[in-house]
Amino acid sequence: MSLTILDNIVWHSLAGPHIGFTSGTNAARRYVAGFSPIIGFADSTTPDFAALETCCESATHFYCGGWSGVAPPGWQIVDDAAGHQMLWDAPAPEMEAGFTAIRLGPQRVPQMLALAAAAELPLFGPRSIELGEYIGVYEESELVAMAGERMTAGSYREVSAVCTHPAFRGRGYARHLVAELVRRQLHRGETPFLHVMRDNATAISVYRRMGFRHHQELALRVVQRMPRA
Repeated sequence: MSLTILDNIVWHSLAGPHIGFTSGTNAARRYVAGFSPIIGFADSTTPDFAALETCCESATHFYCGGWSGVAPPGWQIVDDAAGHQMLWDAPAPEMEAGFTAIRLGPQRVPQMLALAAAAELPLFGPRSIELGEYIGVYEESELVAMAGERMTAGSYREVSAVCTHPAFRGRGYARHLVAELVRRQLHRGETPFLHVMRDNATAISVYRRMGFRHHQELALRVVQRMPRA
């Protein structure tokens, strides 16, 4: 199993299994509107932004990683941060008694969007559910926590959109949901991985205790195409 795929998983996902959900060229691609506004490059260290000229509107903030330096011509850097890419490196988590994860289908998308907004989760769109399996936790009739799957290539499968409503944090819901997704992915012969911001020490600590290990640190940038003059 080649870690080269994981080192540029965004491109291998956008140009591979998810190519039907993207637009672009053989040098750069993006998820189309409705999904996460993520950009991937065939060469992430020397990104070809010119290849995105016809498929990236100027009003959208796009997320990309793996490169540094000044903004390319016609683009501006809106935010510059860093994150950890973590790879599962443990046996399957044990089932936890008394915990039930609800499968989230298309009819639950409005609730999922409301939860993402409350949890300030920027990279979740109305079509994100098409990229993989999503599960959640309900309190009464309210969706209060969820987790799902996004990028995939080779045997790697990303755990994504992990969030809990602020009023329901501290109950272990997110950890339970991630563990359930990891069990399902391992059962399918997949290798779970995830991304977490470098300054989110609490989440990093939880993921490490669960069985994820640090694979690499990534530059994470928010960029925007400047309007044409």
